[in-house]
Amino acid sequence: MDEPRLVVFDMAGTTVKDKGRVADAFLFALGRHGIEVTPEQLSRVRGSSKREAVLHLIPEGPDRTKQAETVYNSFREHLARLYGEGGVEPLEGAEETFRRLKERDVRVALNTGFDREITSLLISSLGWGSEVVDAVVCGDDVARGRPAPDLIFRAMEATGVGDARRVMNVGDTVLDLQAGHNAGVRWNVGVLSGAHGRQTLEQEPHTHLIDSVANLPDLMERINRRDTEAQL
Repeated sequence: MDEPRLVVFDMAGTTVKDKGRVADAFLFALGRHGIEVTPEQLSRVRGSSKREAVLHLIPEGPDRTKQAETVYNSFREHLARLYGEGGVEPLEGAEETFRRLKERDVRVALNTGFDREITSLLISSLGWGSEVVDAVVCGDDVARGRPAPDLIFRAMEATGVGDARRVMNVGDTVLDLQAGHNAGVRWNVGVLSGAHGRQTLEQEPHTHLIDSVANLPDLMERINRRDTEAQL
């Protein structure tokens, strides 16, 4: 059957409950340094490299790069504290979806705009070792964050999948879907469990929109049935 060999999932809002912590950490770090941003500004950078997001949110000025690094460090520290105090939980159905994909010999990768330190904290708290996911790619592993396709390409490299037409990309943000499109994946799936809703994601390049990652196995069954019927 013509199905994905690799599914690349975003983390916060797609496979991991966000609970508003990422936005809270941005607001805390920026506010601590006298920078005010609107919810719309935050929404536009959701899904991007967190380091790039901070730089984007800081006004132009002679010390912008230096200030961005200071704000980013505040963001990381505050987010780690929020996750440490509140715990980390998978979104309902995420682990079952991973299990069912692995049973079909489909590789599972995570990609995220978080750096390796925060990602390791999340992965450790969730207990998602190599038996659960085959690869984890972080924002500081690549030269360019979303909407560039670098995170997806690195996940393909890490899992030994060379053909983007055998890759499915799954995410909850505009930038997730743009990255999947730029990578040339065959299946580019938006989920409605995170940062951006249906009306927003419908405007972006996608092949499917589903309520949550829990619906992904059923979507793959429908895809396989259609492919099988088309071959008869």
